[in-house]
Amino acid sequence: MKAGEFVAVMGESGTGKSTLLNLIAGLETPDAGAIALAGQALGGLDDRALTLWRRHALGFVFQSFHILPHLSVGDNVALPLRLNGHRAPAAAKAASAMLERVGLAARAASMPSELSGGEMQRVAIARALVHQPLLVLADEPTGNLDPDNAARVLALLAKQVREQGAMCLMVTHSHQAALVADRVLRLADGCLIAA
Repeated sequence: MKAGEFVAVMGESGTGKSTLLNLIAGLETPDAGAIALAGQALGGLDDRALTLWRRHALGFVFQSFHILPHLSVGDNVALPLRLNGHRAPAAAKAASAMLERVGLAARAASMPSELSGGEMQRVAIARALVHQPLLVLADEPTGNLDPDNAARVLALLAKQVREQGAMCLMVTHSHQAALVADRVLRLADGCLIAA
């Protein structure tokens, strides 16, 4: 993968798409081989180093949003920056700018319970990208959205990834979702092949 590239991995349920993301994120250990991103091999990192690497290098977008219900929208987006040691004012400023980019600047003070599904997923995208990660991992990011919201969210995710020069690896079973990708791979029998 290269900076700004959006790659979709397709496969039937149970083929290991989510496991692939967990391996790349260092949440699971491979049985064989090695995982490396930007020259950093994950196998040699202890739990603390792996957590710090994950905080800096990765952004995550999940099907079920994983927005913290007790934090405002702005605080949810600022959270990765706060975890990476940024002071509150700088994190809030960056979160506000990122919310502007995803069309939710006016919702910064809102609580997640006040948002629609499409808005929640836009918050998740903002949170995934606010700290300018090398790689965004997206696990069925439109699985809980209606077709119109799904199309808008995917277009937004692809646009923001490309503008920031991040890489995005999205796993999906949706052919429609895969249309936004620069490349589509298929996962079958433990192998990735060009679709």
